[in-house]
Amino acid sequence: MRLRHIEIFEAIRRTGSLTEAAAALHISQPAASKLLAHAEAQLGFKLFERVKGRLVATREAEILTPEVSRLNQDLNSVRRLAASLRERPHGHLRIGCAPALGLGLLPQVVRASRDARPGITFDIHTYHSAELVQGLLARELDLAVTFDMHDYPGLTRSTLGHTELVHLGRKPGGGATRLADLVDDTLIVLDSRDASGSLLQMALDAQGLDPDVAIQVQTHYVACALVDAGCGEAIVDAITVRAMLRPGMVARRLDPPLKVPLSILTRTQDPLSALHRELIERLRQACAELARHLPGQA
Repeated sequence: MRLRHIEIFEAIRRTGSLTEAAAALHISQPAASKLLAHAEAQLGFKLFERVKGRLVATREAEILTPEVSRLNQDLNSVRRLAASLRERPHGHLRIGCAPALGLGLLPQVVRASRDARPGITFDIHTYHSAELVQGLLARELDLAVTFDMHDYPGLTRSTLGHTELVHLGRKPGGGATRLADLVDDTLIVLDSRDASGSLLQMALDAQGLDPDVAIQVQTHYVACALVDAGCGEAIVDAITVRAMLRPGMVARRLDPPLKVPLSILTRTQDPLSALHRELIERLRQACAELARHLPGQA
């Protein structure tokens, strides 16, 4: 099938009408009819049958639909990318990041980037690790900032820096806190499928601790919001705590510290542009700055 065949196939499948499909593609009905006939002749079977005045996909067309839909999405992505390159000559970046990093790390990096290049534009998507990987492989993202330390085929992982897990609560006092001192508290923790949650669970297991977990959450900032509401004490990453710290909340470092690496994922086969390299360097600088000013640090 040619690209034009894919377009007419998708348009008819969505509308059920040759007339409406032609209008959607901004062509005449005879031209749409000719395209459909050419596609069917090339394939050697009919794609649609008329049922009660509507065009309905044949069995063969239904089998083709998932692959054709995927190709159509890829075609639309190419169009959006071409439009972006045409309309945004100063550069455009599509960034994916873990929700916690979108809150506590990216804003200052985006501001610095736009100060340096006032015309640059961004699409920022906050996803969990699996969605970030999928977005990169589908070319919906240019790069992804994540806590994830796994390696994936087709992607290159580079280290940006690290953050730490800290204890966040509402009890007054200072100084570092040991995990053993928290076992009797009402704890809010990250799901162990999260990189930070997994690190915390390994540390608890290593010390033979089995605290009573009151609330388990998927994101760091939800844990912080629960602490602010008086729901318990949380173990969360310091970047989020820095952004979410409210009056009456107290952050303490852990002893010994639990460091959480930060990484950036890019597609292995795609060379990095100067724009990408500039952004990555700003991310590294921001990570280093945040590491020097951890909440609860003396």
